[in-house]
Amino acid sequence: MKQQEKVFIVTGAGGGMGNEVVSTLLSEGAIVVGIDISLEGMTHITHENFQKEEVNLLDSNRIKEVFKQVFETYGKINGLVNLAGIAQPSTPIQDVSLDFWNKIIGINATSIFLTCKEAVSYMKNQEGGAIVNVGSVSVARPRPGLQAYIATKGAVEAFSKALAIEVAQDKIRVNVLHPGPAETQMLVQFPSEKDQENGLTLDDFKMSVPLGELIKPTDIAEAINYLLSDGAKMVTGATLHVDGGRSL
Repeated sequence: MKQQEKVFIVTGAGGGMGNEVVSTLLSEGAIVVGIDISLEGMTHITHENFQKEEVNLLDSNRIKEVFKQVFETYGKINGLVNLAGIAQPSTPIQDVSLDFWNKIIGINATSIFLTCKEAVSYMKNQEGGAIVNVGSVSVARPRPGLQAYIATKGAVEAFSKALAIEVAQDKIRVNVLHPGPAETQMLVQFPSEKDQENGLTLDDFKMSVPLGELIKPTDIAEAINYLLSDGAKMVTGATLHVDGGRSL
């Protein structure tokens, strides 16, 4: 198994995409620590190599505590996957409140800074590591009304590339994965109330994907597994689109 006995921390592990990433890594022989704002979405994962933690990803002290606990328990942290995030219902900029802007910047971008900061502090003292930060195809193909969300995902990409060159000398790899429209609960949170009232369906999202299908959580999980693996040992600072051609 490619990830035998490696230790990975996965944020947003309670979501549909997070569940699939956790399951894939466990099937590859890894030890996985899933963290999320609530344990509810992880209660059904009972694998002996899975540990779940309730974490507010904007609580820097709690994040420090969890990373320290993981390192002390297993003696290493081989990888970090940042999946946690929230959507923006399509909204004209004049209707976006400062409170919402600060909230989405915090959850989608600041949380990645906080977790990467802790991961790097441990990976520097071992034989490297791998970080995968999940962005969005909307960075490459913006749509109206998603300006706050896209800003956060653009920040994720820029931050990840900057971090990749900073920590390359420590054999720490940092990459970005941009999913396209995916079969998750988050997808239905992007349309505006008007779009929902007009009957916008999943088929409408499928039509925006050149390959004609929504991206499945398994597609994302397999790509993340690759980026974390030794097979990607020379891949860093890259942006991988798993979007069925949506970014073209």
